[in-house]
Amino acid sequence: MRGIIRDIRGSTESRPTKGDRIGNRRSLVAWKGFEFYLSPVVLKKRLAIVAAGALLFGVCSPVFAQIAPGKYNTLILDQIRGMPTGGRYSASRTATIRLQSAAHFESGIFSVVPDAASPSYCSGATYLVFIKTIEALRARGALSLDYATLDSLLIRNQRDGEGIWGRWNANGPGTARLFHEMDLGENFDDFVQAQPGDFMKIFWSPEVGRSEHGHSVIFLGMEKRAGLDYVRFWSSNIPGGYGEKSVPRTKIVHAIFSRLDAPGNLTHAQSAPLVDKYLAGLLNSRSSYEEAKEKCGM
Repeated sequence: MRGIIRDIRGSTESRPTKGDRIGNRRSLVAWKGFEFYLSPVVLKKRLAIVAAGALLFGVCSPVFAQIAPGKYNTLILDQIRGMPTGGRYSASRTATIRLQSAAHFESGIFSVVPDAASPSYCSGATYLVFIKTIEALRARGALSLDYATLDSLLIRNQRDGEGIWGRWNANGPGTARLFHEMDLGENFDDFVQAQPGDFMKIFWSPEVGRSEHGHSVIFLGMEKRAGLDYVRFWSSNIPGGYGEKSVPRTKIVHAIFSRLDAPGNLTHAQSAPLVDKYLAGLLNSRSSYEEAKEKCGM
C-alpha cells in the first residue's frame, strides 16, 4: 500500500505525501501570520483602531468610563479636620435647632460654628462640611456667589425636597439628586472610582424612601481588617456623634458617591423648582435603587 511503512513490531505510521507536505507548509504560514497578529505591537495598534472606531460611532464601554479626579476633595477633608469630635448623635428637633444656629450669614460671610450643632445627625454634619467648603473657596477668592444664592444655603426648617438644605436632608439620594439637578458634580456608585472627600449616601437595606435605612457620610477610603474589606467614612454616627467610622463593605447594600466639581453652579438654585417632587414624595412613599440612579443622572 503506497504511503505506508511497517516497522519490525508490525505498527504503522503515515508517510507524508506531497499533498500532506503542501498542507503542512500552508498551516505553518497561517500560524506565522496568526503569531504576527498576536504580537503585542500589532495587538496594541489593532485595539487602538477598535477604540477609535468605538468613539467615532458613539460606542463607549463602561470599562473605559472614568470619573474626573476631585478638584475639591482635599479641601473637603481639610474642613473635616476643623470639625469637633463626639457630641452625641440625635435626629431630634433639638438637634435641628442647634444645626440652624451653627450656620449663619452676616456681613457677607458664612459663619459656621459646628460646636453649636450638638447633638447632631448625619445629613446635618455633612452639610456643615459642605457649607464650610463653599466659604473656604470664597475666602480664597476662588468662588463668587451672589447674595440670593448664599442666602439659599441657610437652614430654615425646609421640608424634605425644599431648597438646597431640604434636598440634602431628604430621604433617598438627596445629595446626589441636588448635585445632578444643579450640575454640581458627578454621581456614581463604583467603589473603585471613589476618592477620599467624596460625599456618599449609604443604603443599609434595599429600601429607598419611606422605609429606608441610610446614612449621609463623607468617604475616607477602604481598608483591610482580618482579610475583609472595610469602608471608612466621616459623619455624625450613632451613638457618639461627630467622628470617623469603619464598617464591613458587605454591610452596605448600595452607595451613591457625589463628587463636588462645579460649586459655582449653586446659582442654579434660583431657577430650580422650590420643591423637588421626587425627594418630597420619599417621605411617605417608596422608590427603588434603579429609580434613584435615574433621578441622579447615573
